[in-house]
Amino acid sequence: MEFSAWSLFTDIGLISLLLVIGMVLRAKVKVIQKMFLPASIIAGILGLAFGPNGLGWIPFSDSIEDYPGILIAVIFGSLPLTSPKINWAVIRERVGGMWAYSQIIMVLMWGAGLGFALLLINPFWSDLNAGFGLLLAAGFVGGHGTAAAIGETFANSGWEEATSLAMTSATVGVICSILIGILLIKRGSSAGKTSFLSSFDNLSDELRTGLIPRSKRKGTEMNTVSSIAVEPFILHAALVFVIAMSGYYLSQWGEALMNDVVSIPAFSLAFLVGLAIKKILEVTKAMDYISPEVVNSVSGSATDLLVAFGIASISIAVVIDYALPLILLFAFGLLLSYVYFKFISSHFFGTYSFEKGIFTWGWSTGTVAMGIALLRIVDPDAESKTLDDYGLAYIPIAPVEILLITFAPVFVITGNAFWFVAIAAAVVLGIYLIARKGKWLNPSIYKRQG
Repeated sequence: MEFSAWSLFTDIGLISLLLVIGMVLRAKVKVIQKMFLPASIIAGILGLAFGPNGLGWIPFSDSIEDYPGILIAVIFGSLPLTSPKINWAVIRERVGGMWAYSQIIMVLMWGAGLGFALLLINPFWSDLNAGFGLLLAAGFVGGHGTAAAIGETFANSGWEEATSLAMTSATVGVICSILIGILLIKRGSSAGKTSFLSSFDNLSDELRTGLIPRSKRKGTEMNTVSSIAVEPFILHAALVFVIAMSGYYLSQWGEALMNDVVSIPAFSLAFLVGLAIKKILEVTKAMDYISPEVVNSVSGSATDLLVAFGIASISIAVVIDYALPLILLFAFGLLLSYVYFKFISSHFFGTYSFEKGIFTWGWSTGTVAMGIALLRIVDPDAESKTLDDYGLAYIPIAPVEILLITFAPVFVITGNAFWFVAIAAAVVLGIYLIARKGKWLNPSIYKRQG
């Protein structure tokens, strides 16, 4: 059937229905509550099972696989509008260890995943794309947003199956993140490694069900402009969409300029446009009328849609064709994350090493939301200040993440995959040496050496 405005309307309507069903299931079904699955994941799984790639009962259009590529530009374009001003002195003195610990596992997942595949998977499946190993980081440390970005980049270079495989990686990562994370918490608690006693039986209802009672709801800074002039939410959404659209047009212009040899993805250029727009808003004092909370709401809405559409658009036939190499790649990623959590967290953190480690396990195999869910189990009152530290540490991490997402596929597409692995290894070593020089490691290490 020919795609039309009504096709878009019904696609959004159908995925919205699945999101509502996902929220109801999260609120009412105990098994789903214990898995801490977001409604967007549930909606995506339902869309996959009953949509065109499953039983065919839900009449999505053929374009649902294109939506994640658009939505990731919206998400990346919004990032600069919500980022605080950088205070390097505070970051260096307070959260150097958290930055180094988080940055290493991120770069390691990208480099080691690609290196593992190039050496131990690709030689045995000669028809695999050279970038197969990047699917690990795209799904695990990246989540569905990064999976959409990497999948689109490879799809544009001729590897059309990449998007389905990357979305599968992200979905497997999220599920393993929470299920294995809960097992790690139970074992760590019984071994006395947790700093704060917390039982699954004592978890708050809102954490289990996702429903926040009136008494615990927080207000949002919404009315930065009068609704007589324009509705505040649509003003923020319009700004974000203009940024994303500008990134798309710049990407198209660059593609034509370079004769389709290599192009910079729309989401990366949207991020740069966002930086420029934010600077203009600050200079003109217009930033006073932009609420980071509302921009986050726009970005969060795009993320939920991206996850749901991304999972629903997975080609089951493609996943089956790649099943064995995918299993090997995922097993390596989970082992890498476990070893890092088990042995390296105490190397960086003197106090609350389990709490900070389990949070990092959550986002390095799934998403930050999964990390937060696991952290709240072991630190319900936020006494470890893990989220505060990560929020500061992420400021210098974000540009590195953008560079990885943008240029890792470029290295592969241009035949320089091993160069990327070597650079990633050098970066990991460099960060570790910086951490040692800055004395950001666990103080007991220096005592043993002294």
